[in-house]
Amino acid sequence: MKVKRGDFLKGRIFSIEEFSIFDGDGIRTTVFLKGCPLRCAWCHSPEGQKFEMEYLRSPNGCLSCGACLAAGGGRLTAASVDACPRNLVRAAGEDVEPEQLYRRLSRHFDMLNHAGGGVTFSGGEPLAQPEFLYECLCLLRGRTNRGLQTSGYATNAIFSRILGECDLLLFDLKLIDEATHKRYTGVSSEPILDNYHTAAASGKRLLTRIPLIPGVTDTEENVTAICRVMQESNVAYAELLPYNRLAGSKYPLAGRVYDPPFNTEQVPAVRQEIFAAHGIQTKIL
Repeated sequence: MKVKRGDFLKGRIFSIEEFSIFDGDGIRTTVFLKGCPLRCAWCHSPEGQKFEMEYLRSPNGCLSCGACLAAGGGRLTAASVDACPRNLVRAAGEDVEPEQLYRRLSRHFDMLNHAGGGVTFSGGEPLAQPEFLYECLCLLRGRTNRGLQTSGYATNAIFSRILGECDLLLFDLKLIDEATHKRYTGVSSEPILDNYHTAAASGKRLLTRIPLIPGVTDTEENVTAICRVMQESNVAYAELLPYNRLAGSKYPLAGRVYDPPFNTEQVPAVRQEIFAAHGIQTKIL
């Protein structure tokens, strides 16, 4: 996706998180790009799913006065932000030019570089805005470490072009079986696996991340399949992310219901012994 304003390319982001220690090496600034072609049943960022501008309303402290809806003609709009007497409405989406974003990020380059970190692009799915992402990565070349946190869902041509401008890749492997992947994410696993092999063969620093969703991704069958994919690519390290029971906390803000097709109260199985049996070292995040 790209947004045109006159002759200038713009991308759409929904958050910038500073001083992050979970999105790659060292201390990092993470830029979250809006829009994702996947609909993972456990997604904890509903505001990052749609490409369109959205407005979130916190239910905590809401007076139910209707001022926000009245200002927006029956829905939440930019006018609703100022209309709410308790400042409970905020925008989830901002259009920025690559150069504008670069200037914002550059203020912290010295600190990030000193801490062995850099900038990570996340989402949503950043590969869904390839032109904007590519321009941003090029501007950052040689200034700080450039990371990409991704589901890997894109054409191999797009993925390879972006990969060429990355220093660090945080790549999610969720489900290997095609039918199961489509059931829980809405898309095919084939391009993801193709791009994973491309990433592993590139020589770039690769961090494989595996979300452990109870009864879905944490099954013995799926974990074994992930291990085989990693072995095929000669990757021997993975980071495990157990399901967070607070994953659905943002859905009321977006006016949506979080009702995933799995038991959210079940503790996910970590199965580090399966990874170890395949020669893969793991770390639980």
